[in-house]
Amino acid sequence: MTLLKSYIDGRWVLPVSGQGRMDVINPATEDTVAEIAICEADDVDLAVMAARRAFADFGLTSYAERKVLLQKLIAIFERRYDEMVKAITTEMGAPIDLSHSSQAACGPGHLDATLQAADALDWERKMGSSANLILEPVGVCVLITPWNWPINQLAAKIGPALTAGCTIVLKPSEVSPLSPQLFAEFIDEAGFPAGVFNMVHGTGASVGNDLTSHPEVDMVSFTGSTKAGIMVAKSAADTVKRVSQELGGKSPNIIFADSDLEAAVERGVRHCFNNSGQSCNAPTRMLVEASVYERVVQIAAKVAATVTLGDPMQPGPHLGPVVSKVQFDKIQHLIQVGIDEGARVVAGGVGKPAGFERGYYVKPTIFADVTNQMTIAREEVFGPVLCLIPFADVDEAIAIANDTPYGLAAYVQCADKDKARYVARRIRAGSVHLNGAGQDYCSPFGGFKQSGNGREWGEFGLHDFIEYKSVNGFYA
Repeated sequence: MTLLKSYIDGRWVLPVSGQGRMDVINPATEDTVAEIAICEADDVDLAVMAARRAFADFGLTSYAERKVLLQKLIAIFERRYDEMVKAITTEMGAPIDLSHSSQAACGPGHLDATLQAADALDWERKMGSSANLILEPVGVCVLITPWNWPINQLAAKIGPALTAGCTIVLKPSEVSPLSPQLFAEFIDEAGFPAGVFNMVHGTGASVGNDLTSHPEVDMVSFTGSTKAGIMVAKSAADTVKRVSQELGGKSPNIIFADSDLEAAVERGVRHCFNNSGQSCNAPTRMLVEASVYERVVQIAAKVAATVTLGDPMQPGPHLGPVVSKVQFDKIQHLIQVGIDEGARVVAGGVGKPAGFERGYYVKPTIFADVTNQMTIAREEVFGPVLCLIPFADVDEAIAIANDTPYGLAAYVQCADKDKARYVARRIRAGSVHLNGAGQDYCSPFGGFKQSGNGREWGEFGLHDFIEYKSVNGFYA
């Protein structure tokens, strides 16, 4: 049994006071694969103060010096890539092909995109007649990351923070700590100075408020649920910290009658089910033009019937389990609520799928005849559950799409490109995808409304970790 230690001031350490332990569960087998030693307030203080001391020097280094360290980190990640793939699949049940092609790939992808963006920045430049504009790091940053895309979120935060010259205290999810542990090993091997990067294992209850309220912390970057994000913002407010948040989503996918229905619907169903539905930007509300609604229901049900489940350690296009029993129980509850509120089940439903009595496997589920006021259309299920909602015309489609507290992503399927662009301009979401277009690492990622504030990825991810200093009279 592996006991995962925290990493503070350049050393692997056990908590100084707390003796708490927490099992790390493989969701495909329900076996315990490791334990984490739970940190508490004293450990948080040690990590934050180590970061504060390190910032005195690291915050004054040049971008060129920091770039060398980041390039070493990328090289180490690429050399140990297969270890990361196995860690992600073990801790959260992501199928090995998905872990290899997408989950782990986010690490080098984001780090490289951050350096490309940083290369294009003027870290110091003349402004006006005599001022010198200097880009400086914001300071000591607390990074709180989720379990569903663990390396994506680590790299999208750690990369720009270190590139800008910030020092870090990371609290990864206690549910998926294996990949962050490995990432910390990469940072240690790359030779970052002691205290520049620190990692504390713990729960929100054991360390969350101590991290976000600590007076020596300058900035908090949080990814997780909207409910938790509100708590983070309140905790950070007393010391006027900068707070960047990427929170929940209930993303619409608008299917117009003129689109290639077979392709659009299959793409939408598979995207919703990808990562077992555990993506904040998943297209979980499929809005369908009324004239083709029943046809779309049939296509969606047909696609769902081809979706298979399987052992995440085996190659193939199958789905794995959801991450935990807590998540499984939540999804089962919401599927039952959907049935109770009158939605029509056209695929899946409650209970475990046949042949998967062990592991947290969920039947890929599609509901038809959903209204946008039903619970399953309002709440983030975070499982392989899709809602089909009819609309009459463009105006109603836009109204339903925007009738949500969230605004992270949206998807539009329409052969008429002018119409698709018209709709995209009127949807309140941070990212809109037309006719299956993806998003690369240089595009801004983040949301409107209760999906958060700030942006991550590429040059946009750097801004949250940078302060802008104007030295007036510098050239006088």
